Amino acid sequence: MINILTQHNSIANHFLAELRDVHIQQDRLRFRKNLERIGELMAYEISKTFQYELQEVETPLGFAKTQQLVDYPVLTTIIRAGLPFHQGFLNVFDKADSGFIAAYRHTKKSGEFEVHKKYLNTPNLDDKIVIMADPMLATGRTLVLCCKELLAEYNIKELHIAAIIASEEGIQHVRAFVPEAQIWIGDVDNELTSKSYIVPGLGDAGDLAYGIKED
Repeated sequence: MINILTQHNSIANHFLAELRDVHIQQDRLRFRKNLERIGELMAYEISKTFQYELQEVETPLGFAKTQQLVDYPVLTTIIRAGLPFHQGFLNVFDKADSGFIAAYRHTKKSGEFEVHKKYLNTPNLDDKIVIMADPMLATGRTLVLCCKELLAEYNIKELHIAAIIASEEGIQHVRAFVPEAQIWIGDVDNELTSKSYIVPGLGDAGDLAYGIKED
């Protein structure tokens, strides 16, 4: 199942427009905050699919029956670009455990690239709902590599993949290799450059959030 946040008008469209705007992007704090804000909105949308149970809470004047979340998800992300996006999810699912993955592209002289994973740190994910958050879903190869490794190691109950901007190609790659995942996207672009950047996209989310890295 694919859910696209900006198919319906909401404040998410405004935050996404600011993320894309080459002039507003110069303010790193605002860029990180907008990644975080979209994470919060997407977490809210995903929360509608979770299970709730009726519980009673005590108020200063009596007791009220409310629907409360049964199980908190585990929030995972690919560092470094995913950190502000992940924080948005954590603001909403504030009791959730977190997992972190370090993965990177190694580009060959031919222009082709390989994805390498350097680091994985997660709690036990057996029988857990897992949200994998990464701002950009370009080719989908990094997300697929990370998700397939988690699925091979753990008996995950439910997997959600969240990205702010995705390419059509990336979505199809994820659907082909991780068909059990529910996919949540801010917006979808049609084109990838020869270096696998999304067009029009927004540029390099990690560099815009934290500064240009040394190659």
